[in-house]
Order: sequence, then C-alpha cells, then structure tokens
Amino acid sequence: MTVEGTVKQFEYTNPHSWLYVLVRNDQGEEIVWGFEAEGPSALMRAGIKANALQPGDKVTVRSRPLRDGRPAGAWVTVTKSDGTVLNPRPAAVPVAAPAN
Repeated sequence: MTVEGTVKQFEYTNPHSWLYVLVRNDQGEEIVWGFEAEGPSALMRAGIKANALQPGDKVTVRSRPLRDGRPAGAWVTVTKSDGTVLNPRPAAVPVAAPAN
C-alpha cells in the first residue's frame, strides 16, 4: 500500500520506531497514519538518523498495511519530496568469499 502525506512526528525509539503521517482521505479529512519500523540501532545501520524526517516534510510511504483496515502498517520505504528513499531494511549486500 502507498500513501502520500505530511510528516506529523517521527519517534526514534526502542524497541520500535514510529512515523506518523497526516494523509487526506477521499472526503478531504486528514487522518493520522502510523508506520512501524525497527529501533534506532537498526535504523542507524540503514543510514536513517533521528533527524531524517521532520514535521512538515512531504513524503510517500510504502507499507504493509494492517489486516484489520486501521490506518497503520509496517514501513517498507519512505520517499521524501527531494527523491531521497529511506529503507529501514536494506537488502543484504553479498560478501565475496575470500580467495584461497
């Protein structure tokens, strides 16, 4: 699922971080969506710092939505208005085996 909106808050906390985004629904109402991600140590390893998302930032969020339909899900990627993509789970880079 993909939604576009404005960052309300980014909680860089343990054990899980949360991104809250204001999203306009079809009726024009602003709904707060919550997106769960890993804790700060995992986000740091992925290159995502505490100041990466600020209130007012325009973002597009790809997520795995909750099955019950509530406005929340697991953060897959966030694309900022400048094109920066934040991925809390970057693909593992294969490491070459040492030459014998």
